[in-house]
Amino acid sequence: MRLRDRRAWQKPEVIIIPMIDIMFFLLVFFMMSTLYMVQVKTVDVDMPQAASAETQLAVSYVVTMKRDGSLYLEDQPVTEAALLDRAAAENQRSAKFSVVVRADQGLDYGMVVGLLDKFKARGITHIGLAAADGGR
Repeated sequence: MRLRDRRAWQKPEVIIIPMIDIMFFLLVFFMMSTLYMVQVKTVDVDMPQAASAETQLAVSYVVTMKRDGSLYLEDQPVTEAALLDRAAAENQRSAKFSVVVRADQGLDYGMVVGLLDKFKARGITHIGLAAADGGR
């Protein structure tokens, strides 16, 4: 039987390269998973498709117009008068106030233009129209 030489004993080494790989993997995993956890509180509508639609994250109000003409502020039903009053008050408080209108594609175009005109009459100039991302 052959015994090990006590003088040939080596110190244990800590190899950190695999640990760094695992940490980077976890970092990427959590970064990607948090992107899918962000949800905008809105009501589902059939929005028109646009190939060059952009995502805007700094939006104050998201207004949804359903096919029947009903209005929703984020996910809560609201009357047109209350919506315009709240938007005008918020516009007075913040210079960076903006509104995005999500309208159903089957909705009458005149109703959308009418709402945009009422926002403009209240002094709200930062208005956007939402579209589904169909080109990517």
